[in-house]
Amino acid sequence: MDQTFAVPWWAWTALVLTIVAMLAVDLLLHRDHHEIGLREAATWSAVWIAVGLGFGVVLWVWQGAEVAGTYYAGYLIEKALSIDNVFVFAMVFAALAVPRRLQHTVLFWGVIGALVFRLVFIFAGVALLEALSWTAALLGALLLYTAWKMAFHHSAEVDPQRNVVVRLVRRVVPTTPEYHGGRFFVRVDGRRTATLLFVALVAVEATDLVFAIDSVAAVLAITTTTFIVWAANAFAVLGLRALYFCLAGLLVRFVHLHYGLAVLLAFAGVKLVLAQTPVGKLPVPVTLGVIVLTLTVSIASSLWSTRTPSPTPSPTPSPTPPRHQTATRGGPDDPDSH
Repeated sequence: MDQTFAVPWWAWTALVLTIVAMLAVDLLLHRDHHEIGLREAATWSAVWIAVGLGFGVVLWVWQGAEVAGTYYAGYLIEKALSIDNVFVFAMVFAALAVPRRLQHTVLFWGVIGALVFRLVFIFAGVALLEALSWTAALLGALLLYTAWKMAFHHSAEVDPQRNVVVRLVRRVVPTTPEYHGGRFFVRVDGRRTATLLFVALVAVEATDLVFAIDSVAAVLAITTTTFIVWAANAFAVLGLRALYFCLAGLLVRFVHLHYGLAVLLAFAGVKLVLAQTPVGKLPVPVTLGVIVLTLTVSIASSLWSTRTPSPTPSPTPSPTPPRHQTATRGGPDDPDSH
């Protein structure tokens, strides 16, 4: 059963103000465009995860365990899918040679765009599901197709230069072929011109649009309460920047993670379709159990497969006797034999 409840205006206000306040603090601390180190990224990642988990505790106290469990299921699946965003962002940054110290700027504004797009998709998705029951089958089919692509075509390269939106922007907006610090626009010969950093931002936003559709559909398979869906998306996406700087150097180790994500997307697709049948919505504990088990197995198997094997000690060669001891006693060179 979907745990829908009336959300008062003050709850929406508190949620939005919390997100805006944390974004403002993040922007203030990174206004100097410094390079993000692993320790700083890990600290911020822990902060965002703590905030996301803490929001679930608030829901637990306010609306009960089942609503909180629904939120945690949506948050976990969004957090897992955000790791795949990290893969794509790494490829975009590599293709456009974005300096590491400027990557946080692109991701910061990219996250703001992602929050807005997801909010629009959530309200549109909920409206469609309530008005047209066959929309659930359509979204379920979309999730199954995405799961199949992720499982069997995950290694496809991402070329931002060939992205339709990026090519359109470059055709419409004059751009420079280089970076100008953290600025998205500069004046060249008296004309306002977009920098390569703006092209990188457009590439990130364009690729995230595809992820946003899948992400929203996956959480709508769990609940259609817009407040919970957006909160789960928002707190997972807010930690995306810190997660990127934590995992960018470890992506090569998650060799089996895309199979786990494919299983989760397929599970969400089947769950969305089953909700429209006499079977109804699966219990929240079952959903949480499937998500946790799938992520645990895929991550553990990835780390095990890519572990560094311990060096095998080379066999110790047998000591070679000195040359003067190699002759057999009593041989022709033995003085006692004469």
